[in-house]
Amino acid sequence: MLKNISIRNYALIERVEVDFTSGFSVITGETGHGKSVFLGAVSMLLGQRSDVKAIRDGADKCIIEGCFDISGFGLEPFFEENEMDYDNECIVRRELSANGRSRAFVNDSPIGVAQLKELGTKLIDIHSQHQNLLVADKNYQLSVLDILAGNKALLESYSAEYNAYGSLSREIENMRAELEKSRRDEEWLRFQLNELESASLKEGELEELEQEVQELSHSEDIQAALYGACNAIDGDERGSLLTALRDASSALARIAPHYGAAEELSERLESNYIELKDCCSEMMQRAERVQFAPDRLDFVERRIALIYDLQKKHRVATVEELIALYNDISARLERISCGDDDIREAEKKLAALRARMTSIAAELTGKRKQIAECLKKDITAILVNLGMPVIRFEVDFCKTNDFVSNGVDSVNFLFSANSSSAPQPLSDVASGGEMSRVMLALKSLIASETNQPTLIFDEVDTGVSGVIAERMGRLMQQMGSANRQVLSITHLPQVAALGANHYKVYKEETEKGTVTNMIKLEQQERVREIAQMMSGEMLTDAALENASLLLSQS
Repeated sequence: MLKNISIRNYALIERVEVDFTSGFSVITGETGHGKSVFLGAVSMLLGQRSDVKAIRDGADKCIIEGCFDISGFGLEPFFEENEMDYDNECIVRRELSANGRSRAFVNDSPIGVAQLKELGTKLIDIHSQHQNLLVADKNYQLSVLDILAGNKALLESYSAEYNAYGSLSREIENMRAELEKSRRDEEWLRFQLNELESASLKEGELEELEQEVQELSHSEDIQAALYGACNAIDGDERGSLLTALRDASSALARIAPHYGAAEELSERLESNYIELKDCCSEMMQRAERVQFAPDRLDFVERRIALIYDLQKKHRVATVEELIALYNDISARLERISCGDDDIREAEKKLAALRARMTSIAAELTGKRKQIAECLKKDITAILVNLGMPVIRFEVDFCKTNDFVSNGVDSVNFLFSANSSSAPQPLSDVASGGEMSRVMLALKSLIASETNQPTLIFDEVDTGVSGVIAERMGRLMQQMGSANRQVLSITHLPQVAALGANHYKVYKEETEKGTVTNMIKLEQQERVREIAQMMSGEMLTDAALENASLLLSQS
């Protein structure tokens, strides 16, 4: 839950620091004094869209920081998945610079806005007035049933099968499309395969052939050069380089007993002698093998021309790419041969997935219908208590045409506040005040199931007054028990009096201009604030007495 929030340079707020506790707390203040500003700052902290216009005039950036107690709310998996260190105390900070740059941190570690938004949904549920419309959304209505029925694990199982089903369905469609295209191209593919197959290509072949062309085209020059080099080394016995090396080595060997360095020098000359003799022998052998072969030259040139033609035809640069193309065409033709079998096998897997989806979806439907009866009774009881004595609430089920992401059910919450009118969809017949009460009733029922530490209601009591306002306050008060935190922004004294803590948002004029502040009210300050909410600016003894009475009954 939210323990503390610090807001600096956000809209009209220069600097505000407020501590919060568990239970039910209220926030009051005149219209336009900054309650929505506070709510906007909280929303920004939780990852909602930031706007440089929110930065206070004259400031280069705004900073919003919140300290949360998250012990016992099962957030460890989120931190593990996002590779962050978990601590029972979580500090979230959001910074927005005048240049539009936004940064977010969790326990001083940078975090992406998407991750922050995900974390924000787990920390605080903000219910603003426009969210009353959410209760009319069929997907939200279905999610309410799933929350109350405890369908989380079942939905995860269904979602895994649904995603696998969708992926395999797309794969089968691709297989069919590829098979159809391949069959249209089969004749051309076989022609290409036969052409490449007859070429009998080998990796590195082109480079070898090009080298051979060079040797065949210059065979006479090569042979003459090899014989010439050999003769230069060992051509004339008297002037032979080999003979000179042998004589020099022998001369040094003779003086080795008398001159220590001579032995090493002799061995080196002998080694050179052996190497030159071997080299000369190899050159002689190579010279003998080099022959002018016009037929072979013609074959090699035609082979090179064939490879060049294939490369140009298939728009590739290497023999290796031609070989890869051959393998690809061969694989495509293989798939044509067994394509129908592959598709049938995939369709068997798809049918198995569909069967499992059908089974899970049926279980979901059963649990939803069962909890719908409980919801009908529970929400009716709450709404009767909230001033709707002849309320009729129904959950209408219908089946979707096909599987959707959450099963095969479409639901519609039907509502009637009059005994003479048949229940109709909420969005069609419920007034603003009625919608607020329905939403509050739903929130109260699912609060314990969502395990969300903090709920903020922004004027959820709009459109009601008197006894009903008090009852709505009592309901929020109940929601704020059991280690949960509920904050209500309200204009109604009946609700304000029920808060265990009372915060006031107000404006004041300073040397720097108009600023918005937020403070926690002490008991006597609460009496005056509630009295003003009841009677206006002119405080009377009666108003103060009534305010004290309201607080004493909270």
